[in-house]
Amino acid sequence: MRRCAETFVLVLFALAFTIPRAAAREIHVAVTGDDRNGGSAEEPLRTISAAARLAQPGDVITVHGGTYRERVTPPRGGSSDAERITYRAAPGEKVEIKGSEVVKGWKPDRGNVWKVVLPNAFFGDDNPYAERIEGDWFSPRSRTHHTGEVYLNGIPLWEAARLEDVYTAKDGKRWWYGEVDDQNTVLWADFGPGDPNQELVEINVRPACFYPDRPGVNYITVRGFIMRHAATQWAPPTAEQIGLVGTHWSKGWIIEDNVISDSRCTGITLGKYHDPLDRREASAGQYNETIRQALEHGWSKEHIGSHIVRHNTIYRCEQAGICGSMGGAFSVVTGNHIYDVWVKRLFAGAEIAGIKLHGAIDTVISHNHIHCVGRGIWLDWMAQGARVTANLLYDNSTEDMFFEVNHGPLLVDNNILFSPVAFRIMSEGGAFAHNLVAGAVLLHPELRRRTPFHKPHSTELAGLSVTRCGDDRWYNNLFTGRTGLIAYDEVEQPVWMAGNVFLADAQPSKHEKAPVVEPQAPGSAELVARPEGKVRLKMRFDDRWLAPRDRRLVTTQLLGKARLPKQGYTRPDGRPLKIDADYFGRARNATNPAPGPLARPKPGTWDIQVWPKSLAAPRP
Repeated sequence: MRRCAETFVLVLFALAFTIPRAAAREIHVAVTGDDRNGGSAEEPLRTISAAARLAQPGDVITVHGGTYRERVTPPRGGSSDAERITYRAAPGEKVEIKGSEVVKGWKPDRGNVWKVVLPNAFFGDDNPYAERIEGDWFSPRSRTHHTGEVYLNGIPLWEAARLEDVYTAKDGKRWWYGEVDDQNTVLWADFGPGDPNQELVEINVRPACFYPDRPGVNYITVRGFIMRHAATQWAPPTAEQIGLVGTHWSKGWIIEDNVISDSRCTGITLGKYHDPLDRREASAGQYNETIRQALEHGWSKEHIGSHIVRHNTIYRCEQAGICGSMGGAFSVVTGNHIYDVWVKRLFAGAEIAGIKLHGAIDTVISHNHIHCVGRGIWLDWMAQGARVTANLLYDNSTEDMFFEVNHGPLLVDNNILFSPVAFRIMSEGGAFAHNLVAGAVLLHPELRRRTPFHKPHSTELAGLSVTRCGDDRWYNNLFTGRTGLIAYDEVEQPVWMAGNVFLADAQPSKHEKAPVVEPQAPGSAELVARPEGKVRLKMRFDDRWLAPRDRRLVTTQLLGKARLPKQGYTRPDGRPLKIDADYFGRARNATNPAPGPLARPKPGTWDIQVWPKSLAAPRP
């Protein structure tokens, strides 16, 4: 009898591994649906949240055209990259997810200013007009800010510091102001000469549009949506980072082909979890402690990061287009268009950029178009093994790229940079190759803070160090003016330079033996951004710059190893690399590669479309 029972158990065990799981299904959502339905194409659900509660690994949630005013909080993710849960807009249909609600019932107050009274219950647990924006490294500029926002026909108004400012403003802007008591929220807004009850007026009511409420919800795809209006909080690296869309300390998300706008702070977060120790002080010591806590909370390639963020359009966010503290490690951020970040500038802080990542270990940032964002790309702490390649940046008021307290290796190649400051480098161990640099290169040693470096291709700590600058490599770059590389004349650590071209007032460093220097050459180059979204590069290229010199193909072997981590400049998986393709992915001349980001530039005057790119972006 016992032997029969054992045989029966073994048979059941075998069947568990031979019977396939139920086939993955497609769950449909439509504004004409009902959450009591089953989710078929014929009987769709009404809300994305209802579909999220049903979805299992491998399932696809297809959302049909319309506006969905909800926060999607996925209760589970996929089980692997092959068995992910996919949320997608139905192909060819316009699907909007909004963190706002329409508000009617406005009453005239004074002049163009109208007033509405809403019960606090309207907002549920989170009232954006009571929640102040605050956090580490946040600068309120001597006034109070809230996560709420008011929109007139899709355009955000400006939050006033006082009610009187709404009445008296003469700056051409339209302002709003709010007060909250125990029962009600009162909003005043200047809507101009029209009646807001006849227009579309929306206000923020939810802190996110798509964000899990716990860490570890892995392998989710979010594709093809328009997502707007989120009452996001300031997202410093020492706290939970909630974006309009966010991954919340997880692994393996794909966020692609979305339009994301009007986040009070950040558009996409690849960020940190909540910890009771968060926000104790804004200091390097506190962040070093945050890193140690993150390692205890699973920060490793096996459990966190490895996200793909691609082909999104992100705009009108006042902190960042994309940010993440450690949760963006081992990720790819590619093909995104990010603009109009930090436009109002009513507040400031040390976390504002188009892309702001801490701990971007082995992360590739490529083929992005970033402009009008203050700082373009800011890699802060632990960008070890990161690569920043083939990006287009311009009209950024602070700088195009800021590398802060990293120790290398960091590879920056094939970028086109046209802001007044191209690079602000408070790091060491960088390699810069084949960039077109129209702005200044500024160096800032940092001897007060000791920051981490890691074992190669790992989050495991290997040590702490101050940042002296130097240990950098500059090969085959084209400088059209400003400073060139003269700032390197004073660095303490060795640097390696060859094959660079310096035009107009750009000056080489004394460390380069045979640079091409043409102070009389017209260094004027310009980018022309056209209304339809195309960007063209215009400049003159001289065939003398192609004359054979000490210009070699940039490879892992040529670049050597960054001094502190003793790690080479390789692909994220450790394989050797060659910079044998240009900004467009075209093959370079391996024996005499041309300076700058174009592989085979023709002498004479250029007039080249650099966005959108005409060729498919190569895989880094």
